[in-house]
Amino acid sequence: MENVDQLREMFRMQKSLNERIGVKTDTMNDEERVRWILNYCRAMNQEIAELTDSVPWKWWAKYQKFDVQNARVEVVDLFHFLISSAQVLGMSADDVFQAYLKKNAVNFQRQENGYASKDEGDSMHI
Repeated sequence: MENVDQLREMFRMQKSLNERIGVKTDTMNDEERVRWILNYCRAMNQEIAELTDSVPWKWWAKYQKFDVQNARVEVVDLFHFLISSAQVLGMSADDVFQAYLKKNAVNFQRQENGYASKDEGDSMHI
């Protein structure tokens, strides 16, 4: 699989899984898009909570252990819902990559300038 564009393949696989469970992002109207974005945000919140529970965050509890394997699974679960969210918004793997490049440049520029103030317009081109 090393010659396959891995991000594109993840998007293809997620689209297939979503369609198998009846979620067809290509034909959604705005009301459906809003509902599914909220569904995926809730799912990601839960996955983040599960990821948090994989690390010993309770400073008062001595029984906790770092569950690296489960943490990895939760990160992958987040990708499922994040890719689904991108697809609901009509974004392809290429769109996400291009937006990532632009946003990464903005983040570096913010650090160069000390990120002392918020510029609401610095991400409008993304």
